[in-house]
Amino acid sequence: MTDAVKVALAQIDLIVGDVAGNTAKIIEHAQRARDADAADIVVFPELSVCGYPPEDLLFHAGLRHDVEAAVATVLDEVSGIAVLLGFPEYDDQHIYNACAVLLDGKVVAHYRKQLLPNYAVFDEERYFTAGSDSAVFKLNGIRIGLNICEDVWSSGPMEASRAAGAECAIVINGSPFEVRSQENRESVVRARVAEVGIPVVYVNHVGGQDELVFDGGSFVMSADGDVVCRARSFEESMHTLVLNGGAAGVVPERGHIAQADGKAATIYRALVKGTRDYVMNHGFPGVIIGLSGGIDSALVCAIACDAIGAERVRAVQMPFRYTSTMSQEDSRKQAETFGIRYDVIPIEPMYEATIAQLQPVLGDTEPDATEENIQARCRGLLLMAISNKTGRMLLTTGNKSEMAVGYATLYGDMAGGFAPIKDCRKSLVFELARYRNTLGEAIPERVITRPPSAELRADQKDTDSLPDYDVLDPILEAFIEKDLSVAEITALGFDRDVVIRVLEMVKRNEYKRRQAPPGVRISSRAFGRDWRYPITSGYRFPT
Repeated sequence: MTDAVKVALAQIDLIVGDVAGNTAKIIEHAQRARDADAADIVVFPELSVCGYPPEDLLFHAGLRHDVEAAVATVLDEVSGIAVLLGFPEYDDQHIYNACAVLLDGKVVAHYRKQLLPNYAVFDEERYFTAGSDSAVFKLNGIRIGLNICEDVWSSGPMEASRAAGAECAIVINGSPFEVRSQENRESVVRARVAEVGIPVVYVNHVGGQDELVFDGGSFVMSADGDVVCRARSFEESMHTLVLNGGAAGVVPERGHIAQADGKAATIYRALVKGTRDYVMNHGFPGVIIGLSGGIDSALVCAIACDAIGAERVRAVQMPFRYTSTMSQEDSRKQAETFGIRYDVIPIEPMYEATIAQLQPVLGDTEPDATEENIQARCRGLLLMAISNKTGRMLLTTGNKSEMAVGYATLYGDMAGGFAPIKDCRKSLVFELARYRNTLGEAIPERVITRPPSAELRADQKDTDSLPDYDVLDPILEAFIEKDLSVAEITALGFDRDVVIRVLEMVKRNEYKRRQAPPGVRISSRAFGRDWRYPITSGYRFPT
């Protein structure tokens, strides 16, 4: 009789620090995998007991107690199925990123992550001590090796596992989303499979955690590099698949294979998932948005409605003398399309009162950015007042291009608790708006087609202060995400003076970004945990 293991891939949404809730979810899925799916083993993501990434919460003595109690609870309450879960393991001096296979009240395998990522959004060397030993266990006659996330991005750990007798590898992961992440993961695992010649079961987190969003995309890859099972991204799921052992090695049967979405669809779903989990996990009853009639707030409104439901979304239009009739009409039309509550609060009285109060101090000076910022801050004050009174979180609507060059007002349009499109350059905002409209009318067409404007002075256009976005955005990408120099960016075909001007704006406005709310990370380098430029800097870009 052929050896066989039926494995369940539990791609679930876990909350950092909610050890009791995560443990209950693990037990529920383990029992369902056993009873409904007749699985032999259920596999959960990296650090599934405490959620990923737990950051400095790992240092709290209470978390250690809760995690140890949780593992004991799973041991006591789950039988008849092997459970592979991840957890922080403590001893007197160290913390390890660990996993264990629990079966009928016993730990049948235990593994400590060997390669600790310390780049981009990862800083695991701050918390964990690296393991050094392979772990291979036998289930239904098949020898299975264990690895954790970063371990498969280099050859050593999986080769050591194969040398220790593994006929199949299970890798548990906390791999966050960025554009092309699924393609990159499968490419890396395919390289490992080519080296060791055994199939891989890859299980990943799904869900939003502060700036990060995890897309799942769990999969099984055969020994010849074919994906034979893949979970749909950004959704909780539990797929089962049989691993058959024989003289030719372990061969996984084909299971459900979710097809990949296009770029715009994938990013949009990431923004929706990240926004939904941030709002819901914090327990907000809903959100409020300043709906200006421009494309940024229009896209954020659509994301919010798709994330938490239109009944939880409120919009406010705050017109001033420079607000066009078109903007007012389009914002109202979008609110009516979604069926959200829509209020109009003119800011002229607030603005005039503020100017009058400042007149004895500032005198009769010529209008400049000060007056423009007062408009934005009047709006921020109104929105935050509604947020305070209703308990709804204010979503900010700034994009990455604006955040990069400081085209935003502190304590004005930057006020709020979460920024859904913070990591989307302006050109991507247009692309996402067009994509969302393919799913059904959401954003008025002329919001997408007309030139963008902050409408803080007469006949204002973004290009009065900034290069065209088709010039600005590639320069920003080259500098922020690729770390290219002035000379290297200029060599791509951009005017040197424009490049220097843009980079100086980025450098000069770091202090603003440090005060900005978190937002969904979708690029290889977002403003936030993986952007750590100094606020005070004597560096000068070469002229």
